[in-house]
Amino acid sequence: MSSSLIDVIRQHAPASTDSAPAGGETFGLLAALARVPDPRDPRGVRYPFASVLAVAVCAVMAGAATFAAIADWLDDLDAPAWGRLGFTGRVPVLSTVWRLLVRVDAETLTAVLADWLCSRVSAPPPVRRVIAVDGKVLRGAVLPEGRVHLLSAYDTCTGVVLAQVQVAAKSNEIPAFAPLLEQVKLRLGGLAGVVIVADALHAQVAHARAVAAAGGHLYVSVKANQPTLHTHLKQLPWAQVPVGHQHRDTGHGRRETRTVKALTVQTPGGIGFPHAQQAVRITRTRVIAGKRTRETVYLVTSLPAAHAQPADLHEWARLEWHIENRLHWVRDVTFHEDTHRARTGNGPAIAAVLRNTAIGFHRGNGETNIARATRRANRRPHDLITTVTSSHPTTQ
Repeated sequence: MSSSLIDVIRQHAPASTDSAPAGGETFGLLAALARVPDPRDPRGVRYPFASVLAVAVCAVMAGAATFAAIADWLDDLDAPAWGRLGFTGRVPVLSTVWRLLVRVDAETLTAVLADWLCSRVSAPPPVRRVIAVDGKVLRGAVLPEGRVHLLSAYDTCTGVVLAQVQVAAKSNEIPAFAPLLEQVKLRLGGLAGVVIVADALHAQVAHARAVAAAGGHLYVSVKANQPTLHTHLKQLPWAQVPVGHQHRDTGHGRRETRTVKALTVQTPGGIGFPHAQQAVRITRTRVIAGKRTRETVYLVTSLPAAHAQPADLHEWARLEWHIENRLHWVRDVTFHEDTHRARTGNGPAIAAVLRNTAIGFHRGNGETNIARATRRANRRPHDLITTVTSSHPTTQ
């Protein structure tokens, strides 16, 4: 995807907010949402567009799982709360809220809200930023062209979804990777030193070259979808490689041991994968109710051993699961995403963006139980509105 996304945002931005914040600068939600282009004809406009979007964001932060629940949350607020959200005298009804939301460009809204969430992060950046990429099918959302499939890029450090693109009908995630990568580059200002972790579907030559060209590093598992590469990895002399790292976990009636071995590839691309510097084998041994199982996973990375030790490789491989456990699972269980039957326009994608934002917001406030955080936000709507509209990040 080209830089036209940011160009569109800038064309509709006030002078003080025409770009993402830099150097720790923060801004309130209404100021951020003013950057989203209004799809309405200016004639007859009754409600500020940024205010309608802000209501949708806040309502989902408070646990709203449907468009009807968003409208109910707004209707239950008092007049002072309406005024702080930018409404004067009256507020839109459900049909108005729904008609506006299904027309919003989901990728633009993702970009604006990701910038806003990132502006609230006060912690220093990690030594190595790890971005997890994975897709999810919205099972309750069916458009005329088929089911809605979204591919997301999740910052495992901040819990913010930096980018999200919709997979084309009758296609898969592979062609969507390049436009997603372009959006991540725009959010971060580049990919220098960034590690992109993904499942075996994205062990693609084109992906490896695109990430390397942007200065980043791809770290992917390899399975039967790449049979030649998988066979080559299995045949490496692993018996002669010493254990580089071992980690043990216990809990929920399970004992698990993960053993990591890493082998430097002598010639770049010598295993038939561009920019590959190390081959990795992770063996997972689990004991559940006295039954032992063993699983072996092979991975490749473009980072050399000097910059990616076995302990790092183990941690990054586990971070790839964060997008499943800390994002997609929460969207399903807390926000009931797979039962939401949004079936019009950009509605399904917009609903996913709102859920991503709510999860990222609560995680940024240090919350580990998102369901509990949404219940608290619903009980204290004035505190929520104060927090999101302030230019100074605070927790509720």
